[in-house]
Amino acid sequence: MSTQRQPEFVESPVSEELVHDYLRQHPDYFERHPSLLGALQVPHASGDAISLVERQVSVLRQKDLKLERQLKDLIEVARANDVLAAKIHHLALQLLATTDLNATVVAIEEAVRSGLSADQSVLVVFGAADEFSDVKVGRFFRVIGRDDEAVKPFSTFLGSSNPRCGQARDSQLQYLFREDAAEIGSVALVQLGNKSEIGFLAIGSTERDRFHPGMSMDFLARVGDLVAAALKRF
Repeated sequence: MSTQRQPEFVESPVSEELVHDYLRQHPDYFERHPSLLGALQVPHASGDAISLVERQVSVLRQKDLKLERQLKDLIEVARANDVLAAKIHHLALQLLATTDLNATVVAIEEAVRSGLSADQSVLVVFGAADEFSDVKVGRFFRVIGRDDEAVKPFSTFLGSSNPRCGQARDSQLQYLFREDAAEIGSVALVQLGNKSEIGFLAIGSTERDRFHPGMSMDFLARVGDLVAAALKRF
């Protein structure tokens, strides 16, 4: 009589993928086996092995620090926004109190110099110079025809709808700041009216990163709206 040999059972090794999938499908596994959780060792950046519980605590601590930094950043942004809102409010009150064009331009110059900490600033208004002969505000106020060759370097900006910040071209700096052009590191250009129909406001800083393309333009746009509305009264 012949006997048939039974096939041997060979146990396949458990792969990491199977363990990974099992634990993912059973997230309560370590709750049912707490002793195993404390026995697991996880490499640490210091080189020493730590328990999985300690590793989880470390991860949670890092997340807490990250959230704390994010909260701190949000608080700083909120405080900065409060300061900007107060400056806009102050400018609005100053402009409402003016009764003529000269006083309005003086109020704008003061607000830009003190409120925006401008090192140099110029209010460019499109029109005929003789129409503004009663305005005496020095180099801050400049009247020029929109088609004048001197403003050609600003043609792209004048046709846009948003303020522009960053480094300006030499021809732009020369027209705006003249003998002080070399000292200006960055500039904010703000339209006054739709497509700069009234003119534009230029704010210059000696700091190269004071005005940059990545900064929020909302504050500058609101300043431009206020200035344009005040100038339209006259």
